[in-house]
Amino acid sequence: MNDYTKPEFKELLKRLQEESWQLELLISGFAIFGLFTAYPSIKLATMEAQNGQQIYTFIIYGIAWASCAILIFNLLLHVLLRGLWIGALGLRYVSGDIDYDSLNYSEKFTKYLKKRVGSFDKYIATLEDYCSVIFAISFLLIFYVIAITFTILAIALTANYVIENDSLPSWLSQGFGISLIVFIIFGMIFTLIDFLTLGFLKKKKWISKIYFPIYWVYSFITLSFLYRPLVYNFLDNKFGKKLSFALVPFYILIAFTLSMEYKSSNYINTSSNSNDIIANDNNYENLIENAAFIDDVAIQSKVISDNYIKVFIPFKDNIENRVFSFNKGLKPEEDDRGLRSNVQFGNRFINSIERDSIRNAYLKTFNDIYRVKIDTSYYETEFIFALIKSDKLGFETYISTKELNDGKHILKVNRKYITKEKDTMYRNVSTIPFYYFKD
Repeated sequence: MNDYTKPEFKELLKRLQEESWQLELLISGFAIFGLFTAYPSIKLATMEAQNGQQIYTFIIYGIAWASCAILIFNLLLHVLLRGLWIGALGLRYVSGDIDYDSLNYSEKFTKYLKKRVGSFDKYIATLEDYCSVIFAISFLLIFYVIAITFTILAIALTANYVIENDSLPSWLSQGFGISLIVFIIFGMIFTLIDFLTLGFLKKKKWISKIYFPIYWVYSFITLSFLYRPLVYNFLDNKFGKKLSFALVPFYILIAFTLSMEYKSSNYINTSSNSNDIIANDNNYENLIENAAFIDDVAIQSKVISDNYIKVFIPFKDNIENRVFSFNKGLKPEEDDRGLRSNVQFGNRFINSIERDSIRNAYLKTFNDIYRVKIDTSYYETEFIFALIKSDKLGFETYISTKELNDGKHILKVNRKYITKEKDTMYRNVSTIPFYYFKD
């Protein structure tokens, strides 16, 4: 192992620093190619997880999506400036430094240019600094994204698995859980203040004693122990510090730009949900390529000539929560939902008869909760488990069209819910217009 205190090691570092631009360009080139290739797939996966309300998957893909966007912007900027730097080096070899006297400008302009533009060598050195700092900060920002995500995740996990955990005694779930939430939230605020003020809380003697335990805990929550040397190396360098803050408005501008869309009408837009007068393709199976983007309900097509209507309700976690609220006996002692390993310990075997019995009770409860209406008439339905387009789990039923007249019809799916007064009422889940014409 190299001893970092030896002169030989410092000389090696100096040599590597001088030649690092080649590695920077190589890594940037491969990374940009890979990021542009992966970005559409990651964005699609993030939207699928969001639409399917898969919170853990959404967090993972959300981090990857944000990281991709940051890296693409920073590395493209790095390649652009590094290309400019290489061009400046080539020009320096040909023509040397800037000779302001040979330009034959007036004394006022010559004096101004010498002051503001200065030496060409200084320009090359400045470009080199920009390139090195931007390349380093690109990967540091990824850790910042992970730190923010893990902080929010710590709050969510504490709320879900401690405060709302019925198996824990109230003094532990409420007392310890709420105290932990308060500590995490206030710790997040203090850590953010310390970050934005460039370490103000570490400078004051009496404040630093109070802040140190928070700093120590958050070094693990945010994984800052992995990248802390990079952070402090930026903070003790004025140029790196200024450039880091200068990039913030650009990230805000990029986020704002990506959120913009062109509106062609004051009354309708592409994100409108289906209703009595709007037909969104996400409610028709034959018009949607990815089943993950099906809205709350879908039918087979916008124009129906079959003697049946297929109604599909995609599965989401909150559907199972509703089933449990109406049939508490179905709720297992240990909830297996979320990210889980296929490796299981202990005897969790359920025989096929018991499994079928549970599934039948599950479907019966689901059918009690949901009902289908076409125009003004409710129809008898029997939803069963279904898988469409090989990747979307849900519930489907079929309704006869023999009583329908040719023309436009409105299909509505209503869901039973429990009010605050513990009464049950129905609310509309989805409204889908369609046209029926006998074949």
